[in-house]
Amino acid sequence: MRENLTQTIEDYLKTIYQFTLEHQRATTNQIAESLGVTPASVTGMLKKLAATEPPLVEYKKHYGVLLTPAGEKIALEIVRHHRLLEMFLVQMLGYEWDEVHSEADRLEHHISEAFEERIAEALGDPQRDPHGNPIPTRELAIQKLNDIPLRSLQPGQKGVVQRVRETDPELLRRVAELGLVPGAHFEVLEYSPLDENLLLAIAGQPVSVVLGKGITNQIFVKAI
Repeated sequence: MRENLTQTIEDYLKTIYQFTLEHQRATTNQIAESLGVTPASVTGMLKKLAATEPPLVEYKKHYGVLLTPAGEKIALEIVRHHRLLEMFLVQMLGYEWDEVHSEADRLEHHISEAFEERIAEALGDPQRDPHGNPIPTRELAIQKLNDIPLRSLQPGQKGVVQRVRETDPELLRRVAELGLVPGAHFEVLEYSPLDENLLLAIAGQPVSVVLGKGITNQIFVKAI
């Protein structure tokens, strides 16, 4: 079915999928801000996607939008392309993890399923991308996220980093400098209610660090 879709439509479906992971529905304004278009343009596209055969979204004005099973399948295919490409760029071509998101965004629409399979085989069928996000399987099943934002932990709790939001290269560089990459272990030492800062001891790092909510909102962890 993807052969009949434009890159723009694929971007809409992937964006809706990403928002509905954290919210019950994606809103017109969320989609518009993410894609850099007007809310009116989003509304027009959502109506179009809801009228396809089969429908790709469920849309009701003022109630947001959900993907249908057909729309979700396409979105997961694009997500699989994207995350495999990120791993390929890091492991095979020596890219840093803060460089690959935009590159994968450009490439994800253009690779064939045969090329995707070659990448997966060359990488040993990875389960997660460089930022810790789960990679959909060949059957387009995806591991359910059960992590929580770092900001939600309290003093005395320990955890391990599961994933980091990949859209801000500056954030990724800073997180890498701190050693808070996926798999890193840490302990929350202090919490400041005034500014919502956390003081963390990170395994392997000589000194503790203070992190504001601008960072702790973007790191997702498992408490241990």
